[in-house]
Amino acid sequence: MTVELSKIDDYALLRLNRPDALNALSFSILRDIAKALDDVASWKVRSLIVTGAGEKAFCAGADIKELRGRSMTERKRGAELGQAAFAKLDRLPFPSVAAINGFAFGGGLELALACTFRVAVRSAKLGLPEIKLGLIPGYGGTQRLPRIIGEARALDMIMLGRTVTAEEAEKIGLVNRLVEGGAVGGAVALAREFASYSLVALGLARDAVTRALDVPVHEGLKIEADLSTLAFSTADAEEGMAAFTEKRKAAFRDE
Repeated sequence: MTVELSKIDDYALLRLNRPDALNALSFSILRDIAKALDDVASWKVRSLIVTGAGEKAFCAGADIKELRGRSMTERKRGAELGQAAFAKLDRLPFPSVAAINGFAFGGGLELALACTFRVAVRSAKLGLPEIKLGLIPGYGGTQRLPRIIGEARALDMIMLGRTVTAEEAEKIGLVNRLVEGGAVGGAVALAREFASYSLVALGLARDAVTRALDVPVHEGLKIEADLSTLAFSTADAEEGMAAFTEKRKAAFRDE
């Protein structure tokens, strides 16, 4: 299978398994990713880790051979397919971590951008090189990248088609941290840091941040107030505050 879905302890693992093609994204693979994300949404896990097979590439981007000779309608449907597949990561009831184990180019970087967090090995390289083909990113890169690293840096990467090293990616906030050894192990280590927290609170925190990006500050503050109030109404909030008062570790039940 070119898209594998498995479970490691309390974590789900989605792995692109096409190492001979640097885990490139065909339209068929995009459909398989969408199905896998629909399936994993119902699993009892604390997070999803996304990675690529082999040591060379997380994902080298779209399968260029499939992109030629299509009608205008087919081109738009292709972009919408990729956008819709990756957008499912936003709707998961738990955070996701991209374990970038090598090249993350084009659609591969767009997949990583759609995850909640990103970790990378030091040998990883990241970029959106579509401009070199006379194209622009179509699976969400022009929208998610500036939200993560800012407009100026995003334009630099997109309009110059510039590749960044893992060290630069960490410096500009494109990846959350660099990891030694395997990327998946590093992603699990990051996931363990939030695994003991309430999934309800984690989801509300993520929603507060992402929704506020699209509105003025005063509207964002209203969103924060609403979601904060909702957080106070959960059983996990009561447990968390009681545990703090009683000087013990909270036992959250995601309720």
